[in-house]
Amino acid sequence: MDSELRDRVERAARTHALLNAVKYDSDADVGAVMGPLMGENPDFREHADEIPGVVGGVVAEVNDLSATERRAELEELAPEELAEIEADDEEDEHTLPDLPNVGDEGVVMRAAPNPNGPWHLGHARMPAVIGTYKDRYDGRFICRFDDTDPETKRPDLDAYDAILEAIDYLGFEPDEDLRASDRLETYYDHARELIDLGGAYTCSCPQGEFSDLKNSGEACPHRDKDAERTSKEFEAMVDGDYSAGEMVLRVRTDITHKNPALRDWVAFRMIDRPHPRPEAEDYRCWPMLDFQSGVDDHLTGVTHIIRGIDLQDSAKRQRFVYDYFDWAYPEVIHWGHVQVDEYDVQLSTSTIKELIDAGELDGWDDPRAPTIASLRRRGIRGQAIVDAMIELGTSTSNVDLSMSAVYANNRESIDDEANRYFFVRGGVEKALDGGPDAGHPPVHPEHEDRGRRNVPAGDAVLVEPADVPAESERVWLKGFGCVRHTDAGFEYVGDDITAVREEGVPVVHWAPADGVPVRLRTMDGDVTGVAEPGFADTAVDDVVQFERVGFARVDSHDDESVAYFAHE
Repeated sequence: MDSELRDRVERAARTHALLNAVKYDSDADVGAVMGPLMGENPDFREHADEIPGVVGGVVAEVNDLSATERRAELEELAPEELAEIEADDEEDEHTLPDLPNVGDEGVVMRAAPNPNGPWHLGHARMPAVIGTYKDRYDGRFICRFDDTDPETKRPDLDAYDAILEAIDYLGFEPDEDLRASDRLETYYDHARELIDLGGAYTCSCPQGEFSDLKNSGEACPHRDKDAERTSKEFEAMVDGDYSAGEMVLRVRTDITHKNPALRDWVAFRMIDRPHPRPEAEDYRCWPMLDFQSGVDDHLTGVTHIIRGIDLQDSAKRQRFVYDYFDWAYPEVIHWGHVQVDEYDVQLSTSTIKELIDAGELDGWDDPRAPTIASLRRRGIRGQAIVDAMIELGTSTSNVDLSMSAVYANNRESIDDEANRYFFVRGGVEKALDGGPDAGHPPVHPEHEDRGRRNVPAGDAVLVEPADVPAESERVWLKGFGCVRHTDAGFEYVGDDITAVREEGVPVVHWAPADGVPVRLRTMDGDVTGVAEPGFADTAVDDVVQFERVGFARVDSHDDESVAYFAHE
């Protein structure tokens, strides 16, 4: 290869390496460069033995560049190809509709979990969508814990970290995380200002009495209090001088509004039970969610809110407060609820908690629980959940999340890395007569470079009950050979693969009778069985495929080997 040809090869290889790296947002691959390089340049082919070495050097140089440097150089070398990649990227990103009215201030969105327990699967939709929008608009993602109800939806102290870990597992990192229970003084200050603006009054009406007045469009006798008296009574609330139910602060709206739910709604109430967080345990005057959330959305600069269709009244209530303060209300997207198939357990934090407390579930990561912790322990990638959630869009109708969509996404992600092993459930032991000392199935059928496993056969093997053939019939023990079922067990009859290809002998998995005992935890309960000896060498968190059974995550090798079943 002369110097002129070498320069041509290097220039063309550099362009293709940059295209490969930018398109897939990863290091360039020599094999991926060679294909188009040789296809577009037939005259290179006579130097096919030399060109891979040249390409390897170019690819190494490109892989040393930053993503920004790669994109900038590609824009110089192949601007049209870069434009096509960016157009494809934009199309891929826009499974979700564009956000309405994105202004110069950018996009700021928030997830606002109530930390009354770890997240169930339905909760994953909010960070999946917000995180995707954040990436699209280069915006901000706030996680704000709305934990201002220490009684009815009492916070679980372990849930704060569990929720942040769930967001991380899904592939996102909030730019800021806040706890509303740290911000009581801020809410008090805004309540004081609202009182001074004539927008709130204290009310000691019994709840039932006020409800009757409200429903008939009549004002309660406290509505005409002046700001001075209201301020004095509100400070008494802050000081804890009232007990639960004795006094509330109401936002003055329209007592004759056509929607009774919007009439003079409660902004603050008294709660006697201390908050579980030590930092908030001394407070007794607590804001209602609509007041607290509305104030926080403004103060943190939230531009777009996503909330359930059942919470339409929240925006309408909050607009009264925003009007008093002369604030611009964020854009709101309402969506329907997510319903998930496959689980027998209701998608409800309180229900799951009750089942755990009753001992019917082992914990939040029990494979039978429809929780993020459960899917994570089963070895399902967070991105598989995110992709399935994004496909649901933001419809106002209730939507069904099919677990098969999650499983399909996950299979695409893990199949390439999941090494294969045999695992026999409820095995039937059969004496083995003849044949090699061991079977040698591939570690992975698509990766010959990973080699082959060594599965000792011994004097007896285990097969699953459904795989035991009728007497005198044959089966092919995968990686071992063909055996005939006799009254004494399995008799080895050879390794001619035509028995499978032309005669239809079924191929089955198997394990040595003295293999590794394994407990497989599944959504239908635990399954015990025996795996090939090599399974004992897997590491915790490895995802494997038990051939003809499914994918599983290795959980432990302590007192026993335990794996969590992911899916087929």
